[in-house]
Amino acid sequence: MTHPLDKKPKVRTPKIPNFEAHTQPWVVGSDHMGQVPATSLDADFLRSTFSQTWQTQLDLPPETRIRFQGHEDHWVEAAVLVPFVLRETGITVMLTQRTAHLHDHAGQVSFPGGRIETFDANPHAAAIRETVEETGLPAHHIDIVGQLPLYRTGTGFHITPVAALIKPGFDLAPDAFEVAQVFEVPLAFFTDPQNYRLHTAHLSDGSTRQYYSVPWQDYFIWGATAAMLRGTYQILAAAFDSIKR
Repeated sequence: MTHPLDKKPKVRTPKIPNFEAHTQPWVVGSDHMGQVPATSLDADFLRSTFSQTWQTQLDLPPETRIRFQGHEDHWVEAAVLVPFVLRETGITVMLTQRTAHLHDHAGQVSFPGGRIETFDANPHAAAIRETVEETGLPAHHIDIVGQLPLYRTGTGFHITPVAALIKPGFDLAPDAFEVAQVFEVPLAFFTDPQNYRLHTAHLSDGSTRQYYSVPWQDYFIWGATAAMLRGTYQILAAAFDSIKR
């Protein structure tokens, strides 16, 4: 009988797209809602908006967005933090760039977060724990203000995005194994629909995949993160529109 310790560890094949995401043709990801002005993006507006329950429409048919099959019965439950940093010069969104050797979404830009473990009290607790572990952001700087619509990725993750206001004055200590960089983008950039691109990739097997991107400076933000950012924009635009009426 083979002892369990004698067994070779199972090698996990990295999940990577079979196309170059940043080179695929695109059109502006148009939206019937307009830009949310930066002057309206303050802590009170965010707190009021995300205290409500929202649904967003990504306008992408599941068959063109979800590429990995067989996850219907065993989705991996995960949570990410959508961190709105309350800078004096304007609110920013904190993002991470994952290291290139990771199994899931290697090298991609993402929100801090990860799998919901059995010891996590709820998705909010998981999002905070993962954020602290990945970035070193102190937990007492994180103020949860609500939750965004659930999102399912093509790699089998069922994500709960948790919205939080981040008090400035913190020091970060990123986990070098998981996080290559931590950076911030002005929230106003993400609330301008002209900054979103809708890509169409025609694959070698004859199928088509569609996805959003929202490039910023040297960072190519795409896939699930771009889709959740676009959903965030749609929520903020709807809230701003209701105020104007």
